[in-house]
Amino acid sequence: MQAPVVETERLRLRPWQKTDFRPYHAILQHPDVHRHFGPEPMGQEECWRRLLASVGCWQVNGFGTWAVTRKSDGKLIGNAGLFTAWRGLEPEFGDDPEMGWIFAQEVHGQGMAGEACRAVLQWAEANLEPTPIWAIIAPANEPSLKLAGKLGFEQLHQTDYHGDPTWVLKRPAW
Repeated sequence: MQAPVVETERLRLRPWQKTDFRPYHAILQHPDVHRHFGPEPMGQEECWRRLLASVGCWQVNGFGTWAVTRKSDGKLIGNAGLFTAWRGLEPEFGDDPEMGWIFAQEVHGQGMAGEACRAVLQWAEANLEPTPIWAIIAPANEPSLKLAGKLGFEQLHQTDYHGDPTWVLKRPAW
């Protein structure tokens, strides 16, 4: 299975392409983006693996993440979607989907992450069996925590993930 194309008013969520690698890596290099994922920007190797894992997640799980582009110019501005990561956190997410989103600094504050995430959840509700959806977010990432609340996620507890404090959130099955 490949990611279907999903469109919103301003965005196109589409399958990842090889040509997305360099623009996606550039997004992850910006300090306002990578500061929520660790002290150092993500290297090319890890970025490439994430992109490939996104593609493979569709084939293995029947859901995954999308490359998010702006309709007005076709520019890659981020990603959003569902995946399994087997993080070993308590409670264990198991096969339940985890939701994540990363957007370019240039579109922060424009509502594009919310628009894309709502489209992801609409797709999930139309195509998946009812299931809880999990998320992890750094406490300092206030915009993502606020968005998660608007999307129906509840903050369960804080934990330590790779040496950093992290909120574990859960959105009840629909």
